[in-house]
Amino acid sequence: MSARARVFEYEVTVDRDWAAHSSQGGSAIPSEEAEWTPEHLLLAGLARCSLTSFRYHARRAGLDPVTTASVHGRVTRREQDGRFALVEANVAVDVVLEVPPPHADLRALIAKGERDCFVGASLATKPSYRWTVNGEEIS
Repeated sequence: MSARARVFEYEVTVDRDWAAHSSQGGSAIPSEEAEWTPEHLLLAGLARCSLTSFRYHARRAGLDPVTTASVHGRVTRREQDGRFALVEANVAVDVVLEVPPPHADLRALIAKGERDCFVGASLATKPSYRWTVNGEEIS
């Protein structure tokens, strides 16, 4: 008998004024195409998901990280099918830890953070990550 995977469900509605509403409530995202295009929202989702995933694993390891992220994406026609798509996503994550773990443990946390971001895992183009911890780039 195999273990049943946890299932997470999300719901967003877009009203006739094109404002987006989360099923969890809170403020709507207004329809201001110039400021928040769907492409910007996708990149914001990738950034937040990456931070959430890393923070989850860091906290399980007894750490309390302060994190920020930025994402640069490139959309153009894909060579294989000529359709416009996200062809590049570069995520830069900055982490501050009061007491960082040994380098090998830190790399393992970073790997879990990247692996368990379901937004990044859902993209046809695998995101590229650059991690900086306490001012030092981690490779």
